[in-house]
Amino acid sequence: MGRKQGQQKHGKGLTPYQGHGRAFGYFQCPTCDRTWMSGNSWADMGQECQHCKINVYPYKQRPLEKSKDDSSKIDKTKHHPEHLCEKCKRLGHYCRDSDRSRAYFD
Repeated sequence: MGRKQGQQKHGKGLTPYQGHGRAFGYFQCPTCDRTWMSGNSWADMGQECQHCKINVYPYKQRPLEKSKDDSSKIDKTKHHPEHLCEKCKRLGHYCRDSDRSRAYFD
């Protein structure tokens, strides 16, 4: 999937998505072939494989879709494993906190 005409590629280019906010990411560990998906995927950031303990970049990402009623799609009881998230580790706190605060500055 290519970039739209006129869309600039930002960042390091380590991931397909190069936007500023969160994305939905698809991951596959190159060592053990474990796959997972995450709604906390970021440009140029990976997540650690639970089995191999290596950082894995998403092979596919798409921007999060906003709907009128997100409450039906978001499972707020599901825990985000901060210890496996590169963005959380770099920030030193839950990565979604930076996403919410960024909305005030965009």
